[in-house]
Amino acid sequence: MSTGIRLVTPEVWSGQVFDGRWRKAASTISVLEPATGEVLGIVGASEVTALDAIAERALAAQRGWAATPAEERAAIMRHAADLLDRERGEIINLIMRETGGVRGKAETELNGTIGELIHSAALLIAPEGQVLAHPDPSKLSIARRVPLGLVGVITPWNFPMLLAMRSVAPALALGNAVLLKPDPQTSMVGGALLARLFEEAGVPAGVFSVLNGGADIGEGLIALPAVRLVTFTGSTAVGRRVGELASRNLKKVALELGGKSPFIVLDDADLEAAASAGAWGSFLHQGQICMASGRHIVHRKVVDDYLDILTRKAEQLKVGDPFRTEGVAIGPIINSKQLARVDEIVHSSVAAGARLLTGGVSQGPFYRPTVLAGVNPQVPAYHLEIFGPVAPVVVAEDEEDAIRIANDTEYGLSSAVQTGALERGLRVAARINAGMVHINDQTISDLPGIPFGGMGQSGNGSRFGSTTNWEEFTQWRWMTAGATPARYPF
Repeated sequence: MSTGIRLVTPEVWSGQVFDGRWRKAASTISVLEPATGEVLGIVGASEVTALDAIAERALAAQRGWAATPAEERAAIMRHAADLLDRERGEIINLIMRETGGVRGKAETELNGTIGELIHSAALLIAPEGQVLAHPDPSKLSIARRVPLGLVGVITPWNFPMLLAMRSVAPALALGNAVLLKPDPQTSMVGGALLARLFEEAGVPAGVFSVLNGGADIGEGLIALPAVRLVTFTGSTAVGRRVGELASRNLKKVALELGGKSPFIVLDDADLEAAASAGAWGSFLHQGQICMASGRHIVHRKVVDDYLDILTRKAEQLKVGDPFRTEGVAIGPIINSKQLARVDEIVHSSVAAGARLLTGGVSQGPFYRPTVLAGVNPQVPAYHLEIFGPVAPVVVAEDEEDAIRIANDTEYGLSSAVQTGALERGLRVAARINAGMVHINDQTISDLPGIPFGGMGQSGNGSRFGSTTNWEEFTQWRWMTAGATPARYPF
């Protein structure tokens, strides 16, 4: 294993693709910095015609990797975590520039990525099987977890390193080979950097590959018969397409999709604390998070005061380039298409009857944090996942109405309840249709050791996290063994 190396090495990955070794690409993808529009770096573009060969090499490498002692695989995961930690300053800067996130977001993403590696190493201390009862006492009956073989991972641009690693690390640790397809907008920190990481950490050539490109590469990856599991994080619309394509070859699919996470504020809540949590939940990373607080559902008795506080907080947030300007809380929207979509949802919602209390304007790639009051089911911001720094506020008549509104969505990813009484929060939380509920906190939270995932159209019941990774990234094999050959009547 190498020491004293650098991971952030554009001179290594520029114009290159990685399938266990770096190869010069026939064409390239320019990665733009959202805050400036300048070319941040260049990666090699993968070719659909090369996917079969890449998968074949990966499967050949996987057999040896799965036979590698668990202690060695765990040591490589821990070494990868150490390598990231040693180079944290440069990596955080690259995350900020490539995703447009503020420094705190970048630090959180890197820390979470390191946590995924450490938790994946710890998976290998768990029992990998069971001894089962058998009616013939002379036979040994064993159920054992074995690798799936080849895993495809398709990731988005908003947390490209973390959302890749939560699948890549456990898949590798448990003996699989991985083909990673990052979003082309973040294919350096979400792809090339991870290739450098595992190359230097000691993952054997071919066990980990990166596929750069658009939908044609993603669909080509899903169609590979050798890929037995596809994990996808992204929109619900694309998730349906992923599931459709994967079903043709009877693959496992783990889908973590969109959200419209309800943020309930009851009449006994601490409104300053609630508005602080609500602002964080809607405005963090410009609202470009699947768990963002999509609707603030506020009890009528306190809605006016809550709106005043939330609006004040939104107006105090500094907007700009977080890499070059100190104190910025709101960075750039990822691209002009998404910026236009956010603005369209805001202004069509105002046209439908919502009231714009603050924000609703952009300057270059930056969109002011926005508060919409009077949001109801006839307003687009009520139903649509905005993926921008917008806080739609809905009035609830009472606790029962707040629960009804919270569940009035096709999504079911995350949720939160603000209340002065814990028992009340527990009662309300138990009735919200969501995979995650936070009492007296906001909706955005993720840790390596939790069963992360949603209900409804937010996913297909799969879960990411060290509590569930054995189930997701391995499969059962039953084996019996007898000391003497069995004999039958014919």
